[in-house]
Amino acid sequence: MAIAQVAGITMTLGTAAVNAAATATPDEKPPAMMRVRLKVNGGSFPLIVDMLTTLLDALRENLRLQGTKKGCDQGQCGACTVLIDGRLPNACLTLAVMHDGNEITTIGGVSKGEQLHPMQAAFLKHDGLQCGIARRGACAHRWACRATLQKNIGNTFTASTQNEIRERVSGNLCRCSAYPKAVSAMSEVVGVSA
Repeated sequence: MAIAQVAGITMTLGTAAVNAAATATPDEKPPAMMRVRLKVNGGSFPLIVDMLTTLLDALRENLRLQGTKKGCDQGQCGACTVLIDGRLPNACLTLAVMHDGNEITTIGGVSKGEQLHPMQAAFLKHDGLQCGIARRGACAHRWACRATLQKNIGNTFTASTQNEIRERVSGNLCRCSAYPKAVSAMSEVVGVSA
């Protein structure tokens, strides 16, 4: 990853672009750069990125938002889960240029200042903290899953059992096996009994 400032706008050259530039012959064109405005956690950020920069790299490298974690970088673990206009993509599998103007919420945008979101507080209460890599994606995923359901079907979460909750949040892998505690935390927030 290479980062540069041009006219006050942060530019990131992704790994692919850096490698392409290093091996380019005089006849080859440099990586295509594009202006985007990422709307993240209520803020708006103008960037110039190469077209191969993932949203995850733009969040972590350009904007220095370190809460969204890079786990497998292949879309398998869910550590990079973010909420984009009500959807839950893995930020490592989507390009930053695809989200010009979209509303993006990371785990850092979930709380209201010092006041934790109820999902974050429940994770603390139930010791569903995990190791720190998967936790952010897991907590964000569970929060966003709930927020998405509330937006789509009203203020009720339709899961009536912990098995339904497990199925809805199955996209987050955890190496430290804190699943039971994380499910307990979400169950409390959405009102599902054990």
